[in-house]
Amino acid sequence: MKQMKTRWLIFLLMMIPMSIVKAERLDIKTVVSGTLYGERLAAVTPLADGEQYAQMSKDGKQVIAYSYKTGKQTQVLFDVSTARGKKLERIDGYIMSPDGTRMLIQTETKMIYRRSFTAVYYLYSLRNNKLEPLSEGAAQQTPVFSPDGQMVAFVRENNIHLVKLLYDNAESQVTKDGKFNEIINGVPDWVNEEEFATNSSMVFTADSRQLCWVRYDERKVREFAFQWYKGLVPAKNEYADYPGFYRYKYPIAGADNAEVSVMSYDIKSHQTRQLQVPIDNDGYVPRIMATDDASKVAVVTLNRHQDMLRIYLANPLSTMSQLVIEDKAEKYVKEETLSTIRITKSHILLASERSGNNHLYIYSMTGKLLRHTEGQALEVTTLYGIDEATGNVYFAANESPKDFRQAVNQKIYVWTATGKINCIASREGFNSAIFSANFKYLIHIWSDANHPWQYALLNQQGKQLAMLIDNKSLLDQLGKYTLGTREFFCFTTAEGVELNGWMVKPANFDANRKYPVIMYQYGGPGSQQVLNTWGIGMAGQGALLEQYLAQEGYISVCVDNRGTGGRGAAFEKSTYLQLGLLESRDQVETALWLGKQQYIDSQRIGIWGWSYGGWNTLMSMSEGRPVFRAGVAIAPVTNFRYYDTIYTERFMRTPKENAQGYDEINPFARLKNMHGALLLCHGLADDNVHFRHTAEYAEALVQADIDFKMNVYTNRNHSISGGNTRNHLFRQAISFFNSEMKK
Repeated sequence: MKQMKTRWLIFLLMMIPMSIVKAERLDIKTVVSGTLYGERLAAVTPLADGEQYAQMSKDGKQVIAYSYKTGKQTQVLFDVSTARGKKLERIDGYIMSPDGTRMLIQTETKMIYRRSFTAVYYLYSLRNNKLEPLSEGAAQQTPVFSPDGQMVAFVRENNIHLVKLLYDNAESQVTKDGKFNEIINGVPDWVNEEEFATNSSMVFTADSRQLCWVRYDERKVREFAFQWYKGLVPAKNEYADYPGFYRYKYPIAGADNAEVSVMSYDIKSHQTRQLQVPIDNDGYVPRIMATDDASKVAVVTLNRHQDMLRIYLANPLSTMSQLVIEDKAEKYVKEETLSTIRITKSHILLASERSGNNHLYIYSMTGKLLRHTEGQALEVTTLYGIDEATGNVYFAANESPKDFRQAVNQKIYVWTATGKINCIASREGFNSAIFSANFKYLIHIWSDANHPWQYALLNQQGKQLAMLIDNKSLLDQLGKYTLGTREFFCFTTAEGVELNGWMVKPANFDANRKYPVIMYQYGGPGSQQVLNTWGIGMAGQGALLEQYLAQEGYISVCVDNRGTGGRGAAFEKSTYLQLGLLESRDQVETALWLGKQQYIDSQRIGIWGWSYGGWNTLMSMSEGRPVFRAGVAIAPVTNFRYYDTIYTERFMRTPKENAQGYDEINPFARLKNMHGALLLCHGLADDNVHFRHTAEYAEALVQADIDFKMNVYTNRNHSISGGNTRNHLFRQAISFFNSEMKK
């Protein structure tokens, strides 16, 4: 093997203030309990006047308005103790009407999948302080106010309903063909929700006269079923005597997807029409969006290969549509591109990697390209929007993607109408924002790997107006513990690839000792775990679980392999059609590089990860070079033939087109190379990465006569949480490392 060229670049090395004397010891229950999460600003809604934002109180009893300029409370918009009508103990969320005179109050929330849920909503009038049910029927999904604020559309049991507020909240049913596991109106099916990051597919036209939605016909999609047991926390008593099954439509790679169409409903004439939007027979409609033109709605389509994104403007009355933007991507369009699409009165904004890096493009409403950010040393990560009054565009980006070390920091920028790009929030670390409706102000959210989230109010020039949350009390809490150092580094592999990483060392680190290492990674396409943010680590919170491991004598390391984000399309898309090959190679190279450091015990290196990180764990342990003493794969993908169409085919195409990529690059094909002690962990009710992945791989291990351990979690989904579950999961994983790596 060619000797690795190494380069040690520590560009962050700080310690949280702490008292060594009488310091407390962390335990896993404390790590997962939430007591060290710190204060966060949640459920924030910028109000239409541009001067205020709304926020739900911590106890869920009030919705309060605050000034963007001072951060001080301006008014109480809703209070459970004083609202007339239905008496509530607390609320789960709220939605403001466009004119700010009404509010939808969310209660009794029940999750369906990752983003979807049902809830019982109440209409609240700010003028008369009255609370009344949105509907007398069963719970609702994704309610949407009409632009004039006089109607609310929602979905119940796959059908769209309409409530007219001016007619004594009269409710009518817009669609009647909806049926579970057959037809869905207005909300996405499982795979569209999960892989296109959306839970709603329904909008009103600008004049509030038409309702438009995506209809999903999933009758040809195969069902998947997993078993429910009685369980505990919560107990499903209906399964006390016999287990039951949950069945839903889940298309695996290469299989049939739901057939999609775009519909409109004329509220006055009650006429339903199908819009003539060119959609491939096996294509997608990942977004439907309102425009300021009552005669147009924007419909975003993708082909099945997901390398061609098109935006159409469709007329709900004539049903005709016009193609205005076509963006052809090399290999695939990133899912994150969808969240950057903005339709304003005069512009369409879109992010694209067509230049090799993620840049912004501004079009007229007729599809004429007006300007772009190509040539700037930036990798755009978030688009906040455009101020139509000035033409200024606000966004977040990694600075200088050509300098891979800058991929760990995110800053906030304004791109002026004259083409200048100025940095509004340039503090080293991770900067994000919640802008006011008129872009005059922003809530600035900042953290780095050593400092928890801070929330401050800034003006559009970046001047701080007020500090909202500094989380100094959390730092004081953490000061009670003996915490180690967090360091960022980069190195060059034997293949000449420069990789970024972070490392947590014990507080009493001694360079003359030999420490065992546990490598944490995710490694999936476009992801980033190596970021200068408080969110790093297996359990977040400034790598708090890794701090527990440091306390136990381990060094924790995380490295972003090829295929991860923030460094341009070439680096990110290098894993196309061969998921797992380069990622695992880079993790092995990391272990080899670590083994050359004088303070690392090369014979005691472990690896673990969750979901794609579980896949990467198994692939790395069977890469062929036996560098890992032990590994823990949590809810792992084990074969992409078992995973869903949209995610898998984006990076692998279909099994028919790429049989070699599916069948020759997976943990089953590498069983003969499996090295190190292995623990598999999975939830039995995982609707995302099915328990099937672990079950089939465990059987392959048995037949190959390979020893392993396995933990299963009753009725738990992909997050493997609830009750004492997360505490048990991490304790088992770390106990396993202790038993295997401290021999």
